[in-house]
Amino acid sequence: MFVGLALIVLGFIVMGLDNEPHGNGILGLTVGPILTLSGFVFEFYAIFAKSSKS
Repeated sequence: MFVGLALIVLGFIVMGLDNEPHGNGILGLTVGPILTLSGFVFEFYAIFAKSSKS
């Protein structure tokens, strides 16, 4: 779960690093949101996946 949280935080940091005005560069519009979304998907998988231990 910490990997998903790290991806979410990294996505927001990448969006903040964009030098274009209002974040309209490639980092703010493409790379950052993809990292953030992948972090949320990883978190949902980590929460809802069935563990092999019963």
